[in-house]
Amino acid sequence: MGKKLEAVAQYGEPEETLDFHKKKKKNKNKKNELEKEEANNLKRKLEQEENEIVEYNKKKKKNKKKNSEESVGVLEEEGKKQESENDGKEVFVSGNNINESKYKALSSFEEAKLPDEVLQCCKSFSKPSPIQSHAWPYLLDGRDFIGIAATGSGKTLAFGIPALMHIRHSVNQKTTRRVNPLCLVLSPTRELAQQFGIPPLSSCFDAAEKMIADVLCEAGKSCGARSVCLYGGTSKGPQISALKAGVDIVIGTPGRLKDLMEMGFCRLQEVSYVVLDEADRMLDMGFEPEVRSILSQTCSVRQMVMFSATWPSSVHQLAQEFMDPNPVKVVVGSEDLAANHDVMQIVEVLDDRARDARLIALLEKYHKSQKNRVLVFVLYKKEAARVENMLQRSGFKAVSVHGDKAQRDRTNALGLFKEGTCPLMVATDVAARGLDIPDVEVVINYSFPLTTEDYVHRIGRTGRAGKKGVAHTFFMQENKGLAGELVNVLREAGQIVPTDLTKFGTHVKKKESKLYGAHFKEISVDAPKSKKITFDNSDED
Repeated sequence: MGKKLEAVAQYGEPEETLDFHKKKKKNKNKKNELEKEEANNLKRKLEQEENEIVEYNKKKKKNKKKNSEESVGVLEEEGKKQESENDGKEVFVSGNNINESKYKALSSFEEAKLPDEVLQCCKSFSKPSPIQSHAWPYLLDGRDFIGIAATGSGKTLAFGIPALMHIRHSVNQKTTRRVNPLCLVLSPTRELAQQFGIPPLSSCFDAAEKMIADVLCEAGKSCGARSVCLYGGTSKGPQISALKAGVDIVIGTPGRLKDLMEMGFCRLQEVSYVVLDEADRMLDMGFEPEVRSILSQTCSVRQMVMFSATWPSSVHQLAQEFMDPNPVKVVVGSEDLAANHDVMQIVEVLDDRARDARLIALLEKYHKSQKNRVLVFVLYKKEAARVENMLQRSGFKAVSVHGDKAQRDRTNALGLFKEGTCPLMVATDVAARGLDIPDVEVVINYSFPLTTEDYVHRIGRTGRAGKKGVAHTFFMQENKGLAGELVNVLREAGQIVPTDLTKFGTHVKKKESKLYGAHFKEISVDAPKSKKITFDNSDED
C-alpha cells in the first residue's frame, strides 16, 4: 500500500482514475443543471396555476353577476326542466299526482311554516338549497321520495328536517317514553354515519365520540329527539346501552346495525321513516343483502327516502321493491356524472417518483400559513401512513384517516381536522363521500381513485355551501384507463383540460357486467318491455 502511494506522489494519478474523477465532476455538474432546470419548470408551473386561478375567479364572478341580473324561477311541472330560484340550477321533477300549488318549491324558510326549534339548525343559511326547497313539500306530506343531487348540496337537512317533524307528530300522539326508534338512516361508512348523529351525552361514551356532531344533531336536541349512532370498529357496549335507554332516530352502517338486530338489542318494527343515504355506495360496497334484510324488518307502512349523487340501475331496482309504485323523483342538475362547478379543477400528469416533491411544493403554496384546511387523498392504507410520515418529517402538522387505524384514532383525527387544530389531513376514500367538513379550501389527489365517481366525491369535500374551492389532482400513466371519463368531467364543468391528459385518449371504457363481462348491452330498468311479434302461417310465394 505504501509503494502505491509513493508511485502516485511521484508519477501522479493513473489515467483511468483521472477519467473517473472528470466523469464524476461532469455528472455532478449535469445533475445540478437538471435540478436547476426542474426548479425553474416548477416555478413556471406555479406561476401558470396562479394565473389560471385568477382567470377562473374572474370568470366565476362575471357569470355570477350575469345570473343575478336574470330572472329565474318556474313552477313545478311533471317531467319538465325547472330553474331553481336559489342559484339557477336545473331541476327535474317526475312522479304521479303532483299538484303544482300544493308542492310548490320553497323560496324561504318561512314558507315551510315549521316550528322555530326545528329550524334552529338552519339559522346560518339565508334560504333553503335547491334540493331542500323541492324535497321538503313532498317529504312533509309523507310522500316516498328519491333525491339526486351533487355532494355538498344540503341533502342531510333535506331529509333531516322532515325526520324531526315525523317524530314530533308521532310523539304528540303517544306521549310515553319510546323504547324503539321511529326513524332510521342507513349510511355506507362509519365516518358518514357519525356525522349524522352523536351518542347520547352519557358517561359510557368517550370524549372523542361526543365531539362528532353536526347541525342535524343540534336540531334534534332542540326538539327533544334522541339519536344513537351505530357503527363497527368500536365497542358494542355503549351502543347497546343507548338503545336500551330509548331512542327516536337510529343512524348506522348496515353491518353493525344488522349485528345488533340479530342480538335482539335493536328492534325496527316501529320505524316508519327510512332514509338510504348514498344508496349507490352501499350497494357498491356489497351491502345489498344487509340492506334488504334491514328494510324487511321495518314497519310495513313506512315513508321511504333515498338520496344519492348518482342513480344506477341496481339502486333503481331496490327503490322499485321497497317504495310506493309512484315515488316522487327530484333531480338537481343532472343524473349524469358531474362535478361541483364551484370547484376549480387542476389536473397534472406526472411521474410517480415526482409526487412527493410536487405535494410539498403545492402545500407550500396552498397551505403556507398552515391554518387553512387542506385534504390530501391517497388510494391505499399504507400509502396514507407513508405520506403522513413524509409530511411530518417535512415540517407539516398532519393527521390521517384510513382503515388500518383504530376507530378511536380515526375519530380523533377527524375531530382535530374539523376543529382546525390540525388543518392538514391525509385520507383514503373513507372520507370521500358525504362528510361535511367546513371550510376545506383545497383538495389534493395524491393518488387518482379507482373510479371517476370517487374522484367527483373527493373533490366535493371543497366548494361546499356555495363557497369556492380548488382541487389539484396528480394523474399518472397507470390511470390512463380513466382519462376519457376525467376529460368529460372537466369539460362539463368548463375546466381546463391539459394536453398531457388527452394524450392518453378520450375514449370512455364500456362498463362491464358482473355476469357477462364487457360484451353486453346496458338496458335501463325502466326501459319499455319488448313486444311479442306473431306471424301468420301462410307460406311465402
